[in-house]
Amino acid sequence: MSKSFKKVLVSLLVGATVLTLAGCGSSGSTTATTSDAISGEINGGGSTSVLKVIDAAGSEFTALNPEVKFTYSGTGSSDGIKGATAGTYSFGCASRDLKTEEKGSLTELVFAFDGIAVVVNPANTVTNLTTEQVQKIYMGEITNWSEVGGADAPIVVVSREDGSGTRGAFEEMVKFEEKLKPDATIKEGNGNVQSTVAGNENSIGYVSLTFVDKTVKAIDIDGVKATVDNVKNKTYKISRPFLAMYDKSKVDDATLAFLDFLMTKDGQAIVEEHGGISVL
Repeated sequence: MSKSFKKVLVSLLVGATVLTLAGCGSSGSTTATTSDAISGEINGGGSTSVLKVIDAAGSEFTALNPEVKFTYSGTGSSDGIKGATAGTYSFGCASRDLKTEEKGSLTELVFAFDGIAVVVNPANTVTNLTTEQVQKIYMGEITNWSEVGGADAPIVVVSREDGSGTRGAFEEMVKFEEKLKPDATIKEGNGNVQSTVAGNENSIGYVSLTFVDKTVKAIDIDGVKATVDNVKNKTYKISRPFLAMYDKSKVDDATLAFLDFLMTKDGQAIVEEHGGISVL
């Protein structure tokens, strides 16, 4: 075999190897796979508003990575921030922007957007409220449904607990921070607000869009419906980010891999499937 022929053969073999490796290394897909042998425990916690999205994403991630154990506890945004800071959670979630004093060493990831729907019982005839009317209802300045075009009945105001990201975002956007009427009914979690409003014809509450179903009716705000499309086009003003956060000095590889998955096309499809609004 001549030297020149050997050189050509070697070149062809090297070229074929490179092409094979390139084909294995990148398929153009953003779908997570088990090829990196991801393993470990991921223990997240925080906002209840993100619960449906995170649980669904966690289920898909563990299906792709069977050696991973995933749990998420809906304990409220403030707890998620504290847990991520202390390292008691692998990652925390909040359904509002972080305050300056909360940021500390945390790395933030906006993985979705959400609208906060103002909800009433389906039997309520009121279909639209202005932001100012909602503000006055929650401050106790409007106390009867007849004042806003409804029946002659007292308004039962339902709000969230201290530390709730949904409450913090809602009060800030509707502009009644620290001014909630003293006798408001306080419920922990979006689900409890939803069920309370569903069970009382005279009640009003607010929940993440992911919790709006046939048991409650979302009120138009300033003539704009509370929908995903209207949050995206920024015509529905009561909206906020969904954040995941972690401390770089405490986070593990499995958690980082999960958060990376959340930002892929597949992860963002899960976000939208479960009522969130994709950031892609």
